[in-house]
Amino acid sequence: MGQAKNTEFEFRGVNHLALVCRDMAKTVEFYRDILGMPLTKTINLPGNMGQHYFFDCGNGDSLAFFWFPDSPEAVPGISSPAQLPRRGNFVSAQGSMNHIAFDVAPEKFDEYVEKLKAKGIDISPVSNHDDSPTQISETVTDRVFVRSVYFFDPDGVCVELAAWTRALNDSDVDNTARPMTAADLRPAA
Repeated sequence: MGQAKNTEFEFRGVNHLALVCRDMAKTVEFYRDILGMPLTKTINLPGNMGQHYFFDCGNGDSLAFFWFPDSPEAVPGISSPAQLPRRGNFVSAQGSMNHIAFDVAPEKFDEYVEKLKAKGIDISPVSNHDDSPTQISETVTDRVFVRSVYFFDPDGVCVELAAWTRALNDSDVDNTARPMTAADLRPAA
């Protein structure tokens, strides 16, 4: 969203994010038929190893899924969040993918929230993220920088619709904050 420039590599965005699903048919139904993402490529992997499908998620970027006949079961609360934000524990393990956020236009956000509800999708409360102590505003104010709503796909992948409400700038980065390290981790209970 901001104008920061990468001086090392000229990345053009995300080519694709590859996830693993339990049921490719349900995945196609959810992403293509419910969320409207065009299915752009289907691959049957050699040696009956599985499938790899790609969906257009906008701006030439793709969301991809593997289906493997011998993949292990999901472990909510470890490999993915157990609950949606503002509903419970949203923590997932190191190295896991916590959620994927799709960018939507701010003027379409409320309409899309209503569409999700109409399609029977169980969504989180809308989060108007700001820099207040709670980091959530019940209403959209000039301090809100992004609006979010979260939901799970059929495999428990946490999906977010996110709408930037203002351009980010240098004041959005706290250069005095110390990034946490492995030494800051809490001991396992």
